[in-house]
Amino acid sequence: MSKISGRVVIYPKDVQRLTGKSEKSSRMLLKTIKKSKEKAEHQFVSIEDFAEYTGITINLIKQHLAD
Repeated sequence: MSKISGRVVIYPKDVQRLTGKSEKSSRMLLKTIKKSKEKAEHQFVSIEDFAEYTGITINLIKQHLAD
């Protein structure tokens, strides 16, 4: 069994680093993604959810999060 490395959840600070948006705008964007994906308030936004919504590739996101 292979181990998956890295995390799968994206946080407002990550959105800030990727987009240059403010913290508040980053939280609002994640909330919008949750709503569009019909996720409950307690559920997380995955990197895949964020990539699909924004059109940024998963590889590019993971590359910038690794820095």
